[in-house]
Amino acid sequence: MNTNIEIPALARVEGEGALYIRLKDGKVAEIELNIYEPPRFFEGFLRGRHFQEVPDITARICGICPVAYQMSSVQALEMALGVTVTPEVYALRRLLYDAEYVESHALHIYLLQAPDLLGYESVLSLAEVAPEVVKNALHQKKIGNDLLKAIGGRSVHPVSSCVGGFYRWPRKMQIQALIPDLEWGLEAAIETVRWAATLPYPDFEILDYIYVAVHHAGEYGILSGNILSSKSGQIEPVDFEKHYIESHVRHSNALHSHTASGQVYVTGPMSRVNLNYEQMGPAARKIMSEIGLKLPIRNPYKQLLARAIELVEVHEEALRIARAYDPQGPSHANVIAKAGEGFGVSEAPRGLLYHHYVLDDQGMVRHARISPPTAQNLARIEADLWKLAPKVIDLPQEKATLECEHLVRSYDPCISCATHFLKLKIEDL
Repeated sequence: MNTNIEIPALARVEGEGALYIRLKDGKVAEIELNIYEPPRFFEGFLRGRHFQEVPDITARICGICPVAYQMSSVQALEMALGVTVTPEVYALRRLLYDAEYVESHALHIYLLQAPDLLGYESVLSLAEVAPEVVKNALHQKKIGNDLLKAIGGRSVHPVSSCVGGFYRWPRKMQIQALIPDLEWGLEAAIETVRWAATLPYPDFEILDYIYVAVHHAGEYGILSGNILSSKSGQIEPVDFEKHYIESHVRHSNALHSHTASGQVYVTGPMSRVNLNYEQMGPAARKIMSEIGLKLPIRNPYKQLLARAIELVEVHEEALRIARAYDPQGPSHANVIAKAGEGFGVSEAPRGLLYHHYVLDDQGMVRHARISPPTAQNLARIEADLWKLAPKVIDLPQEKATLECEHLVRSYDPCISCATHFLKLKIEDL
C-alpha cells in the first residue's frame, strides 16, 4: 500500500498545488486538492479603476482564455451603464470567442490530454510516433491565434475590446483572408471528433453530476445567456450569487463552489454539450450522429470528446461570421459614465465565468467579483477523486500518480499562469 507518495511537479496543467490522499485502516479517509499559490487579488486591483480599464486588466488573469474575461466583464459593465451593442459588434465578439475556443481546445485535446489516453509521457513522445497528428494540432491552434490577432490586435491578451464594442473594426480583408484556414480547420475538427471517439477512455462514469452552463435559446451558449442547471433549471445572471455559493476551505487558497443547497456541480465542455445540444449547428450535430454519441456524457475523461465536438461547432460558426463580415457604422457605442450595477456570464473554454460590478457616478469600480470556472470545478474534481482513490491506492507510486494526474488534467484546470500543478502525497494515518 502506498505511503508518502509525492509528485514534485506535474506539467501540462496551469498552476501549482498538491493532492493529499490519507488512509486509515487501509481505506481512504481524507482527500485534499490543495491549491497553495498565493491569491492574485485581481478583484482588489479593479476597485477604484475606470470602467473602460476593466477589460484590459481582466484579460491578464489568463493567457489562454483572456477573451472570456473580457467578454464577461464588458457585458456586466454594459448592463451597469445601460449600453446595448449593435448586432455587428455582437457577431464580432462571437467570432473573437470562437478563435479562443479553437486555440484553447486544440491545445488541450492534442498536447495535454491525448498523451495521457494514448500512454505517452508527453506530446513530444507522441510526436515521435505520430508527427502528423501533432502538426495538425499545431496548425489548428495557429488558426485560432491568427484569428485572435486579426480581431484583437494580438493573439495573447488582445487589446481591441472595450465597453460598448471594439476600439476599431478589423479590416474586412484581414478576416476574409483567414477563410481558407477556417475551412481547413472545420474539416480537421470533424476528423478530430472521429479520432477522439476511438480513444481508450477509462471506464469511469459519474451518475450524480449536476451540469451547469450558459444557455441561449437562439445560439450555442458561449457569449451570453442565462445560467442553466440540469437539476434546477434556468436563472438570470443577476441571480447567480443566490444559487451558486463560493466558500473558503481550510486546505486551499482557491475558493470552492457549490449550489445553495450544498451540492457540487460541474461546468465546462461536458456540461455545455449536454445542456446545449439543441442549439448546435448542423456540422456538430451531424458528426455526433455519425459517431453514435449518446447524451448525456457522464465520464470526465470524455471531456476531450466534448471539446472536439465544440471545435466543429466554433469552426462552423466562425466561417459563417467571417464570410458575412462587412461592418457598418461605429465600432463601439457612446458610453456615458454613471452609477450602476451589472452582471455578466459567458463560457470560457473551461466553463462558466461570472463577473459582477458596482460603479459610482463617475464610472469608477466600487465592487468587483469574479467567479472563474476552475474554482467552480475544484469541489467537483475532489468528489471525482474520492471515487477514483480506492482504485489507485494499492498501485505502484508511479501508476497511482499518473491515474490521479490524468483525472485532474481531464478538467483542463487553469489555476494560474504557472506551469506546474500537482504534488501527490498518500499517507497512511
